[in-house]
Amino acid sequence: MDEELDVSTDELTAQEESALRRVRFLADLMDEAVTIPGTNKGIGLDSLVGLLPVSGDLVTGAVSLYTVAEAARAGADKGVIAKMLFNIVVDVGVGSIPVLGDVFDVFWKSNVKNADLFEKHLTGQ
Repeated sequence: MDEELDVSTDELTAQEESALRRVRFLADLMDEAVTIPGTNKGIGLDSLVGLLPVSGDLVTGAVSLYTVAEAARAGADKGVIAKMLFNIVVDVGVGSIPVLGDVFDVFWKSNVKNADLFEKHLTGQ
């Protein structure tokens, strides 16, 4: 499973590695669980649950806050936390717009973006 991570887990403590695995799992589930046939684009629960007007995006936004909590526990600075929150706010805000928001959700992968930010924080990049 180490090959799924973008960094060498030798650099991370067991606790950090575990947190990164949880965040990556959530990002994959929410943003890239299945590939749209005929494309290389993945969609996840964020896109599917987001089809429910407003409430779907609020629910997925709340789930996405988990990555922010993991980053805060790992000692991420305010700048990283602010970027992560911005990604979620954009996802929920634009995602709440009927039709346009549903298309937007396929392309704006806030959970993947936040997992990348978390990984960069952990590895000092």
